[in-house]
Amino acid sequence: KHFVEYTRQNKDDSPLYIFDSNFEDDRKAKVLLDFYKVPSYFSDDLFELVSESRRAPYRWFLVGPQRSGTTVHIDPLATSAWNTLLVGQKRWVLFPPQVPKHVAKGKYLVQKDEDDEAIHYFMTILPRIKRKAKESKLSEYANFCCFEFTQHAGETVFVPNGWWHAVLNLTETVGVTQNFCSPRNFPHVWRQTRRGRKLMAAKWYNQLCLHHPELAQLAHELNLKDGYVMKHDPDVVRRRDEAKKKKLLLKFKQKKLQQPPLPPNEKKKKKKKSKFKMYFLV
Repeated sequence: KHFVEYTRQNKDDSPLYIFDSNFEDDRKAKVLLDFYKVPSYFSDDLFELVSESRRAPYRWFLVGPQRSGTTVHIDPLATSAWNTLLVGQKRWVLFPPQVPKHVAKGKYLVQKDEDDEAIHYFMTILPRIKRKAKESKLSEYANFCCFEFTQHAGETVFVPNGWWHAVLNLTETVGVTQNFCSPRNFPHVWRQTRRGRKLMAAKWYNQLCLHHPELAQLAHELNLKDGYVMKHDPDVVRRRDEAKKKKLLLKFKQKKLQQPPLPPNEKKKKKKKSKFKMYFLV
């Protein structure tokens, strides 16, 4: 209610933009899940093998006023994304993976007193980037390319993994978006997930062994190729525990050998003490 009033009355240069990933936890807001379904093109989400509580945030309900938007970014864990607009119009720009991060962000083209908020990026920084790419002979601009378009209500945009992108809301907008992992982008996602979400990666690997053994094998081969040892890999954990037990046992034996033998009198005292204990217990 209050945010709707804000969207209609605000005059901010860069208004607030809601990315709500917890709406399914709210009893009333959860009904939103009944009003849409994942487009058939993107239904193959391998992260579904991981429980909702374990997987990283991946689903957002979006509400934003005119002039709001996002800065240039790529989606987390090398995932791809789909974004469906329900109300309004959005302006997009996407950069293929060969465009360096600093070029897509216009790092050396932003002046000291400027920010990179969506409205300023689209109105000022992006034109500078395109002009620089056209005029420059530097190698970093050699393969420059970007895609600009306007998304209308009822349209869905696919964002491939590794593509830098930004969005500007041209009107009040309402939308929904989800990040996902498919067999196509699995190698990239696996490398990012095993490093950024270690425990989740271990549980995901176990499920892949059951449901997609070919992808589990691919994950294993990638680990070997990169020399990567998973912290929570079941086999690694078992071997680590066995090594710890052996080390403790060896340490105990060495400590026992280093202890001086007890004098005969002490042995007798100890025997008497143990007899007394036995007698007392009986």
